[in-house]
Amino acid sequence: MAEMYASAAPFSTNNTDVSVQNLRRSVTYHPSVWRDHFLAYTNDVTEITSAEKEELEKQRERVRSMVVQTPDDSTLKIELIDAIQRLGIGYHFEKEIEESMRKIHNTFDKDKDDDVRVLALRFRLLRQQGYRVPCDVFEKFLDEEGKFKESVMKDVEGMLSLYEASNYGINGEEILDKVLEFSSSHLENLLPQITNQSLSRRVKEALEMPISKTLTRLGSRKFISLYQEDESHNEILLQFAKLDFNVVQKMHQREIHHITRWWEDFEFGKKLPFARDRVVECYFWILGVYFEPKYQTARRFLTKVISITSLLDDIYDVYGTLDELQLLTDAIQRWDISLVDELPPYMRITYEVLLSVYAEMEQEMAKQGQSYRVQYAKQEMIKLVRAYMEEAKWCYSKYFPTIEEYMKLTLVSGAYMMLSTTSLVGMRDPPITKQDFDWITSEPPLLQAASVICRLMDDMVGHGVEQKITLMDIYMKEKGCSKMEACNEFWKQVKKAWKDINEECVEPRAASMEIILRVLNLTRVINLLYVGQDSYGNSDSKTKNLIKSVLVDPLQY
Repeated sequence: MAEMYASAAPFSTNNTDVSVQNLRRSVTYHPSVWRDHFLAYTNDVTEITSAEKEELEKQRERVRSMVVQTPDDSTLKIELIDAIQRLGIGYHFEKEIEESMRKIHNTFDKDKDDDVRVLALRFRLLRQQGYRVPCDVFEKFLDEEGKFKESVMKDVEGMLSLYEASNYGINGEEILDKVLEFSSSHLENLLPQITNQSLSRRVKEALEMPISKTLTRLGSRKFISLYQEDESHNEILLQFAKLDFNVVQKMHQREIHHITRWWEDFEFGKKLPFARDRVVECYFWILGVYFEPKYQTARRFLTKVISITSLLDDIYDVYGTLDELQLLTDAIQRWDISLVDELPPYMRITYEVLLSVYAEMEQEMAKQGQSYRVQYAKQEMIKLVRAYMEEAKWCYSKYFPTIEEYMKLTLVSGAYMMLSTTSLVGMRDPPITKQDFDWITSEPPLLQAASVICRLMDDMVGHGVEQKITLMDIYMKEKGCSKMEACNEFWKQVKKAWKDINEECVEPRAASMEIILRVLNLTRVINLLYVGQDSYGNSDSKTKNLIKSVLVDPLQY
């Protein structure tokens, strides 16, 4: 997973033999972009005043009244629900929205709407909610030759709505494939001709990142400004969305303050200079998995785990010798702090902190009689480091695996199986059961699809810059094809995997939507950070701006 974009002298210690240093791979990552920036966000700075709390509650009830009082069979209702969800305030009204969407589904009539925008919006909202509505509702907009009617092609709002809906397609829905292909290319062609600046921005944003792949918090930050430009916007919704965004941002700033303090106390940046110092980026990653205030504990757990995992990844990928890595792997499999002295000095701090993080999790979950959850998480971490070790053996022995061998191992080493399991440990509402952990650790189709996306997107940006074999190398050799041909095939597989995820999100589901959303959101983060470049390893431009937009800059009233 580590991306290597430059070469530099490796980290050294006085008692390290030169021959051992020569075995180490050479790499330089840019230092932390944020350093101690978030240490300034003390309790005084992030305090949520009584006035803010009162105003938030007052505005929330006004919006709730709007949701309840707007008729479910009206176009206004689906437009209201869409706005609420895209503004990032849907988590306040989950029960009300679910009740409305259930009624809308029960009375769904594919022949009722002749307005393409409205029908596509209704379809998308139902699919988002997990309802398996039929895709043949769009056949009415095709002519006798199977092409879109002229009236549809001239309707930019309708075409945009169709495009967003078609991104919720599952395998076998040929009409949605046709809708997606046509709407995306048609919107691309129309974009230079759109004179309405607000509409032009919405089309551009959608083509870059459709709603189906958008992280809620980041999406709401962008949509609030777009919504404000819309002359027909609802001022009550807009003001509540802004206030809620800023209040929640203060909560997140307080959390990243404590996470940064925890990280800085161990001085990882100084003690492991060969590794990526990315704790803020890790928090941003996990903020994508769950941003809601009720997931504060789960967010803290998972941020610490992914931060340590990033260090482990670099130890195995970049710095450790094979003998050292075997010692670390054995120690983690035995999970015994007394083994720390058997490790090389640079490995000890990582091992100690790894065990302390899981001990912290176990202590907190034991209070609720749920310490068993941490055992599942530990086993997934052990499985991950075993995969890291096998990859290291391949690298040192210059073994060239088959596509099948590579994918079997690297779907695990991509870490998404471990992160998905660990994401459930700190979740309290709704309750997570032992059966849920049994399901997610069985590597179900949902998790397989997410891991495929993670692996393929990682390998596409890593090829040519990583000092190890990637799937690109193996595929080109086995198939006798070019890099472009391999990339085209990988994108086909990524698209299929997204359809697999869409399939797992609609009823009947193998798990609750709350659990499925964790895996879906993890996949959305990969889709954001690994398009075109590794924006995690190289986090000093695009990722820096994304973090700034959700964790630094408040919204202006």
